[in-house]
Amino acid sequence: MPPVTFHSPMYFVDNVLSLNTNSYSNSCTFYHLSLTSVENRRIKRITEVERIVKANDRDYNEKFQYADNRIHTCKYNILTFLPINLFEQFQRVANAYFLFLLILQLIPEISSLTWFTTIVPLVLVITMTAVKDATDDYFRHKSDNQVNNRQSEVLIDSKLQSEKWMNVKVGDIIKLENNQFVAADLLLLSSSEPHGLCYVETAELDGETNLKVRHALSVTSELGAEISRLAKFDGIVVCEAPNNKLDKFTGVLSWKDSKYSLNSKKIILRGCILRNTSWCFGMVIFAGPETKLMQNSGKTKFKRTSIDRFMNTLVLWIFGFLVCLGIILAIGNSIWEQQVGDQFRAFLFGNEGEKNAMFSGFLTFWSYIIILNTVVPISLYVSVEVIRLGHSYFINWDRKMYYSGKATPAEARTTTLNEELGQIEYVFSDKTGTLTQNIMTFKKCSINGRIYGEVHVDSAQKTTTKRKEPVDFSFNPQADKKFQFFDHSLIESIKLGDPKVHEFLRLLALCHTVMSEENGAGQLIYQVQSPDEGALVTAARNFGFIFKSRTPETITIEELGTLVTYQLLAFLDFNNIRKRMSVIVRNPEGQIKLYSKGADTILFEKLHPSNEDLLSLTSDHLSEFAGEGLRTLAIAYRDLDDKYFKEWYKMLEDANTATDEQDERIAGLYEEIERDLMLLGATAVEDKLQEGVIETIASLSLANIKIWVLTGDKQETAINIGYACNMLTDDMNEVFVIAGNTIVEVREELRQAKENLFGQSRSFSNGLVVCEKNQQLELDAIVEETIAGEYALIINGHSLAYALESDIKNELLELACMCKTVVCCRVTPLQKAQVVELVKEHKNAVTLAIGDGANDVSMIKSAHIGIGISGQEGLQAVLASDYSFAQFRYLQRLLLVHGRWSYFRMCKFLCYFFYKNFAFTLVHFWFGFFCGFSAQTVYDQWFITLFNIVYTSLPVLAMGIFDQDVSDQNSMSCPQLYEPGQLNLLFNKHKFFICVAHGIYTSLALFFIPYGAFYDTVGEDGQHIADYQSFAVTMATSLVIVVSVQIALDTSYWTVINHVFIWGSIATYFSILFAMHSNGIFGVFPNQFPFVGNARHSLTQNYIWLIILLTTVASVMPVMVFRFLKVDLYPTLSDQIRQKQKAHKKERPLSSRRPQTHRSSSRRSGYAFAHQEGYGELITSGKNMRTKNPPPTSGLEKALYNSTSWIENLCKKTTDTVNSFSQDKTVKL
Repeated sequence: MPPVTFHSPMYFVDNVLSLNTNSYSNSCTFYHLSLTSVENRRIKRITEVERIVKANDRDYNEKFQYADNRIHTCKYNILTFLPINLFEQFQRVANAYFLFLLILQLIPEISSLTWFTTIVPLVLVITMTAVKDATDDYFRHKSDNQVNNRQSEVLIDSKLQSEKWMNVKVGDIIKLENNQFVAADLLLLSSSEPHGLCYVETAELDGETNLKVRHALSVTSELGAEISRLAKFDGIVVCEAPNNKLDKFTGVLSWKDSKYSLNSKKIILRGCILRNTSWCFGMVIFAGPETKLMQNSGKTKFKRTSIDRFMNTLVLWIFGFLVCLGIILAIGNSIWEQQVGDQFRAFLFGNEGEKNAMFSGFLTFWSYIIILNTVVPISLYVSVEVIRLGHSYFINWDRKMYYSGKATPAEARTTTLNEELGQIEYVFSDKTGTLTQNIMTFKKCSINGRIYGEVHVDSAQKTTTKRKEPVDFSFNPQADKKFQFFDHSLIESIKLGDPKVHEFLRLLALCHTVMSEENGAGQLIYQVQSPDEGALVTAARNFGFIFKSRTPETITIEELGTLVTYQLLAFLDFNNIRKRMSVIVRNPEGQIKLYSKGADTILFEKLHPSNEDLLSLTSDHLSEFAGEGLRTLAIAYRDLDDKYFKEWYKMLEDANTATDEQDERIAGLYEEIERDLMLLGATAVEDKLQEGVIETIASLSLANIKIWVLTGDKQETAINIGYACNMLTDDMNEVFVIAGNTIVEVREELRQAKENLFGQSRSFSNGLVVCEKNQQLELDAIVEETIAGEYALIINGHSLAYALESDIKNELLELACMCKTVVCCRVTPLQKAQVVELVKEHKNAVTLAIGDGANDVSMIKSAHIGIGISGQEGLQAVLASDYSFAQFRYLQRLLLVHGRWSYFRMCKFLCYFFYKNFAFTLVHFWFGFFCGFSAQTVYDQWFITLFNIVYTSLPVLAMGIFDQDVSDQNSMSCPQLYEPGQLNLLFNKHKFFICVAHGIYTSLALFFIPYGAFYDTVGEDGQHIADYQSFAVTMATSLVIVVSVQIALDTSYWTVINHVFIWGSIATYFSILFAMHSNGIFGVFPNQFPFVGNARHSLTQNYIWLIILLTTVASVMPVMVFRFLKVDLYPTLSDQIRQKQKAHKKERPLSSRRPQTHRSSSRRSGYAFAHQEGYGELITSGKNMRTKNPPPTSGLEKALYNSTSWIENLCKKTTDTVNSFSQDKTVKL
């Protein structure tokens, strides 16, 4: 081994001091630092080239300032909450706008409204938002404290001491026990298993629940569990700097003047769980935020909806509009003061000097800015928060999203993103635990041309399932009680001694990498490296061929009650190229047999020509199995001659010791012996999808939502789940697989895929290279619509890494977005987030990420909407999410019902609100031309104060919370209704300007109709009624009635609450109006309520009511005519469905149940989808086996060995079940 040079970690000067991101802080709480301390922290290690760690020496390691094991995912602490939260809130332009107005209102010379009308609602909105943010962060603190305070046994001062996780330091040696979480990234030193092996579950890292093997160096495994020897261990590790690559680790251990190479197989990562290992010891290499798990965790981001961002733009536009109006009115004031005011100023101001017209215009400008600010009142934002809160409660209360299996309701963990749920274009989904249950079940098999299992018969496009009672396995004392099989004929074939059936089950019991052990009750427990193998071995076990135990040289199984030990001669391991595995065994009769199972496409090429007829029949069966979404394997065997095997084995030994082309020679020998096989049949295993996954994906696809699967699983696993979910089908024109190992290969594969996608007709594509990237993407967005056919893209994690870190990521995105389905496999958590960010950045689309494990947290935080599934992998995803529920199928209802409704309601609310307030406010602008531009308000000041918070607040809230255009059943059954949200059709620039125009028209009618009617007019009794106060009351009453009638026209779904709020608001207006104009309140507050008696005087005049009626009709009638013609001539899809709803209102409601979606893929699965190469070597070397007594000495096995009633029980049970099977003629539809 070449010598290793020790380099000191490099330190650089960081000019920017960032205390809140200092990952080396010992606490989440930020302490007060002296100036000297601050200056010292300016020198901060930002680039670590390599890491040096010395075991059991904290003093040595502390000089490198490595991070401790404390983590914090929170955003705030007590000291930083107020400044950071206020900074985030005032990023919302509206809040800054209202703060600016508040400052203006505090200046007496220009204030035309009192300051408390702005400060009270502003403080209310900021306080409500701050409380919500503080609550969210409190739960993050709580989660962090729960993790940081977990206990771990640490070797300190030559003895094991219980320490909190947050106190663990780099270089410490800690002890882990079975089923315990790993506290930090550890170098495995020793374990309870032979040869220093240990087993870990990595579900939180890559989503896989199958166990992984890690093994210690032989030199450290000798340390065992002796505390004294471990305490004296002083090895030095030089390794890579902290990074986010989960599957890579390079380093060297130096100890006792020797150096030992380290790789990822020697490292146990934080987030893993120790399984099937009593104990192990490890040395901490990376801790806390420097662990690979935390390096893959994205930061908590401040999320805002697209409507929020658009509102920021609108506020700027409106402010610019107000400035223009203010300038016009200010100029008018200056002109009026100069031309008209001079003529009678002497009468008004007495001896006061001449007033400057320009200065008067300047003051008037600011006065009108204050008066006209009600175009965007603070109550708008209060109402928005209340509506979002209501929508969140609807999600929480939805019983159709409640999972009774775990008593888990859906939960809206944020209240600010609901309407964004109605605009999703891309869904990024994890696979394991999200789409699947990761439970493999043996469903069917084909043996010697005959199918055993459930029988599906297609007739008249309906599926009839002939399902009997499950087979009773009580005759088998070692049967797995969870296993169910419904075809009794297989038991009958076993009882009759069919040799092919016996050989088939014998192969399943022998050809695998499963390990067995007995628990305390004497029951067999299988430790499986892949769930596929577990399903096959469990099936053989239930049918009487029970795998009992293995040694490096033997495999012992129990065949129908008789223990049989086979000599294991050779193990031909699985790999991704071979896609098969084989064992060569010698049975007690001395016969040598090769048993093989693998992908049918590979194994069928190895068959003897005599299998032609059986091959054709089995191939048809495999197509049938795969069409139902089952994962299939072909099963075959070969009888070997003793002499031939010895010659072959001698060549294999020579190949294993060869120094050149070793792998190629071994592969060639495997090919040599795995030929002329005799076909036995095939197996069909179901990787259980979560309930409703297929229907949900189909429905979301109809809603034009693209679903990308991002998984840590292997390529074969991901592809087959894609077929099982009908995301991949045989009808697709082509499935592109990107698996290049270099950037050049990836670029070439992407180029070839694009050529195949576009065909030779797109010869002009070469000319696009010189275009700007944005122009290229815009062009591709157009071309995307013209792509004929359906395509899919599969890309591996290593290829994705090259694509994301280079200049070809735009090419990848272009290709991916033109494919119907995209599957990224073997991706790290950080790569998941990078894919999401790529789409967010370049497609300007709303994204949603959904997952159930810690490995999904990064993409959940990166997406616009993050959804956590409370599944089998802990609550990390839920804690980081914006919404959570228990099953993937609830995503359909969340988006198509709650999301669509929330978007529809919010857009309708905003359109009405802007219309209402433009109509209310612009009357002041028209009045300015008739009041000398004096900034006098046309309404009573109390009406201005109460209009948005009392008179019109509740009706618009009721519409924003309860309104719906179509029912939830129709929203689910017609996913196309979702598309307006994706295209942002309901509230955009065009809609906003229509609302503004509508409001301007209404303000003109509100002002000029009463003005014209009042001009030179007297009352019925001859009294003068054309005074300012009567004019103000008439306009205010007309406004309240007009906007109430308008919201009644806008309401699509009437409830009791809508009726009470709309008509009650009008009644409230009149009640308050008469109260404020009464003699009593004038007597108490004469300066505050000067309009004494005016309401009673004005509203008793018939003439006034005619004016109000005329104003209402003139304001509303054009809108009614326009909407009637639009619905009648150009109805939208929701208009059509709403008409059908009304027509069928008295009939039975439309069923929300969609036609059952059947899997139609004829794809056949490759073998061992979660399998890893190398297990064969572990088995034959015996490294993964504990020392055991010979099998017959086991109490359980001895009892079974001596039992003579096992086969009799089998025969008896079989006879009974077959008889009942033949008598049962029931067919379930």
